[in-house]
Amino acid sequence: MGADCQPQSLVEATVQQVGAQRITGTVLAVQANYYFVRLDPGCYPPDMGDMLLCTRRSRLRKIGQQVWVGDRVEVEEPDWAGQRGAIAQVFPRRSELDRPPIANADQILLVFALAEPALDPFQLSRFLVKAESTGLSVCLCLNKCDLLPEAELVAWGDRLRQWGYSPLMVSVREGLGLDQLVPHLAKQITVVSGPSGVGKSSLLNALIPAVDLRVGEVSGKLQRGRHTTRHVELFELPAGGLLADSPGFNQPDLNCTPVELAHYFPEARQRMAQAACQFSNCLHREDPGCAVRGDWERYEHYRIFLEEAIAHQETQERNRDAEATTKQKSRQHGQTEIEPKLERKKYRQPSRRVEKQRLREWQAEVDAENALD
Repeated sequence: MGADCQPQSLVEATVQQVGAQRITGTVLAVQANYYFVRLDPGCYPPDMGDMLLCTRRSRLRKIGQQVWVGDRVEVEEPDWAGQRGAIAQVFPRRSELDRPPIANADQILLVFALAEPALDPFQLSRFLVKAESTGLSVCLCLNKCDLLPEAELVAWGDRLRQWGYSPLMVSVREGLGLDQLVPHLAKQITVVSGPSGVGKSSLLNALIPAVDLRVGEVSGKLQRGRHTTRHVELFELPAGGLLADSPGFNQPDLNCTPVELAHYFPEARQRMAQAACQFSNCLHREDPGCAVRGDWERYEHYRIFLEEAIAHQETQERNRDAEATTKQKSRQHGQTEIEPKLERKKYRQPSRRVEKQRLREWQAEVDAENALD
């Protein structure tokens, strides 16, 4: 019997079998034009590893399809020995966050410190409203509980339950309360958010020791943290689930409409569930027959945020009005005519700088694909 008729090895047969089926996975990190994809169980040969370094197919770039951390994707032409591949398709997303850009997240873990820096109720309220506006579930975690006496911890817990939240009290430094937090993160994609310096990176290091994220100290003068997270990446929890660390920021923008704002306060939602306002577009200020206006603690926060939302909406409307859809054109004998404007983005000639940038991006993707071949 000739050598070409010898039976295949088990590994070769398994590689062919895997290559014949659809290869799917989740994007865990994005760096430049490369994507780190963790493959689903059964989509890779045994002893080959479940991670592939992938590029994005040119056809995805041509249709404007971005690839985000958290995206579910299909991979083509895997090079198992080199652990490389190419993303051929991005599946529909069930949720999107644009800051940071994360797809398919299930919940937000909002982390604040009880001390060092001291917990600011107004800042916490602002973060909670921003988190609620994403439409994701919100889990509130308060770090550095070892720095406050028990009576103050109980008072904060009672106060926040009046807001509609059941905070988890933890101390990353002392290892307190982490066992109660882990079940809330299992089998979900969770985005960790909150101000700088409250211990988000330290929390991830405690939950996933292999991560070893860079940790910054709190500024002694301003009692604010220094930004230590520079990009978004998903990390796998030992008990299952994925965590996304995000760059810290101290003043999230509120860009919701005035009518939407009240729905981002659990206290207001509870009042609207019990009784309806007289007017459907009630803004819950001096409107007659309002079911929301009252003596709940965060009502003053609502009023301040409402003024911001109204100002934001007015600015948007002024900008829309300033962008005229018609223009005047002078003709012979001093006559003027009105004609519609062409859409600037559609008909304007791109600048040389933009064309060069597009060419560089295209060349980088082509080079990346060629490097995998």
